[in-house]
Amino acid sequence: MPGVPCSAPAPVTGGHSNRFVFLTAIFVACLLISNLIAGRLIEIAGVVLPAAVLIFPITYILGDVCTEVYGYRRARLVIWAGFAANCLMLGYALLTIALPAPPFFEDRAAYATVLGQAPRVVVASLAAFWCGEFLNAFVLSVLKRATRGRHLWSRTIGSTLVGQAADTGIFLTVAFAGLIPWPVLLGMVWAQYLFKVGFETLCTPLTYAVVGWLKRAEGLDVFDDGIRYNPLRGDTEWIRA
Repeated sequence: MPGVPCSAPAPVTGGHSNRFVFLTAIFVACLLISNLIAGRLIEIAGVVLPAAVLIFPITYILGDVCTEVYGYRRARLVIWAGFAANCLMLGYALLTIALPAPPFFEDRAAYATVLGQAPRVVVASLAAFWCGEFLNAFVLSVLKRATRGRHLWSRTIGSTLVGQAADTGIFLTVAFAGLIPWPVLLGMVWAQYLFKVGFETLCTPLTYAVVGWLKRAEGLDVFDDGIRYNPLRGDTEWIRA
């Protein structure tokens, strides 16, 4: 989808447009839900997958939309917001599990089973999310500059191929290496990767529709010319009201 280079922020309310705030909220919600249901296994066409694969790919779709419309800088803010929210949720889940329960509370073990992820799984989840999302945003931003806003499908699918490879590979390797045979682990990585990429590819028409609507509504189509892609860089001048 051709666009006009633009570096000005969208219409703002307190520093951000209402649409951007809503997009961020949905992104964070999908991330937290995916972590809550990750321990539930499902079977699709004979393939066993964690239930999180049904919603986690949506975070990548929203990340694509954010980077395409608002640029890498705002996508970086959204990713850090999701990372911080995930850390907060996991921290409080572990705290509540560790606190003593009254004698009449009979569901402590079930609560701990659902929310008390092992430290190794927590580290794997955070590392995979951080690396995968930033790679996804970086690749989409670079491809948008290279194509000058044409062929949106090539950016959304191309960034997904890279980001989901990092996310899936890091999570399953860090979480399960040494616990299950390598052939089984590699099969899990491949199956989940194909499912996630296929899911996002099928959602390409929806991504086109949302991106087109947001660009028209915001009057915005950011090209990341001359920016630094350091994930740790704190660009704050563009969020001032």
